[in-house]
Amino acid sequence: MYDIIFISYNEVYAEENFAKLKERFPLVKRVSNVQGIHNAHIAAAKRSFTKMFWVVDADAIILDSFDFKYQIPGDWELETVHVWRSRNPVNNLEYGYGGVKLLPKKLTLAMDTSSIDMTTNISKNFKVMDEVSNITAFNTDEYSTWRSAFRECAKLAVIADTEANERLDIWCNVAQGDYAEFAIKGACAGRSYGEKNASNPEALSKINDFTWLQDQWQAEKFQQ
Repeated sequence: MYDIIFISYNEVYAEENFAKLKERFPLVKRVSNVQGIHNAHIAAAKRSFTKMFWVVDADAIILDSFDFKYQIPGDWELETVHVWRSRNPVNNLEYGYGGVKLLPKKLTLAMDTSSIDMTTNISKNFKVMDEVSNITAFNTDEYSTWRSAFRECAKLAVIADTEANERLDIWCNVAQGDYAEFAIKGACAGRSYGEKNASNPEALSKINDFTWLQDQWQAEKFQQ
């Protein structure tokens, strides 16, 4: 089996989700409170002793049906980023957002830390896996919900193909459950930011800066 690395950054639910994961998979490792999403994944790669390693985000509730037993079928996939689907509890979308990832260690260590989307930057080879690995329970408080929606919709706005636009429309208009209002607000703000800065890599890279995101959240709250 490949190493499993749990990545957290001060999330209030991280301890509970890590405990659940460790109960099923006792050898899981953890990277905590590393500033910057790219840097956190580089730190995870450094903790791995296997050529490929699994990444589980702190807001991921792993489904009982998912077992981390997937094995690379051949050497040609050792440089491929694998992303499993995740279920969004707010709008019921199922795609790679928040899903479990299987990453090549060597390429992760060498990735460009200024890129907007880490997973598509690590390797030119990208494979979407059909199985749903987890529920992405990002809607645990007002800010976490807003921030997650903002980041994802800024990225979707830059992609701007038919599938991305369909997902954007759902993010910006469909929400249920806890903190649904803040998912809509974050999605709309992220979409606007992504569309406005689609040709500005420096501005887009800020969506991976949690300090900057906190400032945007405070500014939006002040305007309300």
